Amino acid sequence: MKVLYEDNHLLVVEKPVNVPMQKDASEDEDFLSMAKAYVKEKYHKPGDVYLGLVHRLDRPVGGVCVFARTSKAASRLSDQIRTHVFKKEYLAVVENEDLPDSGHLEDLLYKDSKTNMVRIDPKGKPAILDYTVIKRKGGLALLKIQLQTGRSHQIRVQFSSRRHPLWGDQRYNPNASPGQQIALWSHAIEFNHPTSGEPLRFTSKTDRYPFDI
Repeated sequence: MKVLYEDNHLLVVEKPVNVPMQKDASEDEDFLSMAKAYVKEKYHKPGDVYLGLVHRLDRPVGGVCVFARTSKAASRLSDQIRTHVFKKEYLAVVENEDLPDSGHLEDLLYKDSKTNMVRIDPKGKPAILDYTVIKRKGGLALLKIQLQTGRSHQIRVQFSSRRHPLWGDQRYNPNASPGQQIALWSHAIEFNHPTSGEPLRFTSKTDRYPFDI
């Protein structure tokens, strides 16, 4: 458990890749349970430990995320997400490096619950992001992405639909080879402390291949 920050209200941690955020049909160990076990052991908590899951990362994606340690903190962080006070920043490597130096993407995304696939569809919900190209090399581009909304698979679908699929994305990149790790990382989150109101920013850097293109 790589802990970036903790107090009586928050637990900010770095999620490993290929670990589900919460229990799913795979029955693999999930990150929420791992975090609860960490809190229970460190603080000698009897009985069940409360941790509020206020935002999610896709199973293959690693990086910084925050859990709420009280229901009040969970409610206030959820309000910040809803009002766009809570900021999320990602690093991603996309294929086909010939995209503009920066951009603003807006789409309507619809999730098919039967297939767990997301697509652009008029009956979908608004999905908005901004990006900046950090580096280009060998047909790939490293991007810094600011999410304005937090739709499921948003970054993956918005770029793949524009012929810039994420490197190693097993779901939305037909060129991905079996076993490749998706090049998407939760780099930073910003929000106000749920009780003090202090502005907070936490980063999780990665130098893992293929981010260092």
